[in-house]
Amino acid sequence: MTTDPQTRRATPNPMLHPFPVPGELVRLAYREIHLAINGTEEEKNVLGNPALLPRPWEPATCVDPCLRYDLWEWLEEVVIWLNREYTWDVAGLIPTCWPLHPHVTHELAVLADQRRRAGMALTSDALEEWHRYCLPAFADRLRNRLRAHCDDEHKRWPGLPRHNEHTSDTTTQRREDAYAQDVDALPASRGTCETQGVPGPPRLGLVDLDTGEVHKDVSLDSAPRTTRTEKGPRD
Repeated sequence: MTTDPQTRRATPNPMLHPFPVPGELVRLAYREIHLAINGTEEEKNVLGNPALLPRPWEPATCVDPCLRYDLWEWLEEVVIWLNREYTWDVAGLIPTCWPLHPHVTHELAVLADQRRRAGMALTSDALEEWHRYCLPAFADRLRNRLRAHCDDEHKRWPGLPRHNEHTSDTTTQRREDAYAQDVDALPASRGTCETQGVPGPPRLGLVDLDTGEVHKDVSLDSAPRTTRTEKGPRD
């Protein structure tokens, strides 16, 4: 029994699928980063501060809504590609609820970026490194952190009660008080924050507007301390 070649061509089923290509806005973000590194001085000046450029491997830096959505679309395709091309046992599958796990999302974005770069290389060295180190390490951490919590359906974060306790007003203020006591206990003879190269508390002076002479220096050390710790999400 033979198979009609026309039938095979009508229903193509390639053995391997190519790595997903990011969308237009993600590609633009990568191009701007490339120019920030390798562009001319004029191109670098047009881009502005390179520290403010969005980095697709760090989704939180992609604050433009359209870019952010484009990134999620690409990572969704990457997850489907990874599960299809590199996973045989169900224990290694990236769960369908991956966007609800920040630790998976952070690592997935880096894994996708590393795979994109390896695929663009002119030799197989980078791709071998990705196969040998990046992908296995990601898979191991995924299993260790998720375990079997989301095998059937997404489970609520087990650490949420501890997280809420850590970010509560009471425990946050307790830590802030400990920080303040430690700083206040430092001997003045060892130098202030300013002498160590760290900006200290603001100081006010009474200035003669005619001569510019400072007559008195007033420290704001006694000003009320504010809580600096950013609190995470609560459910």
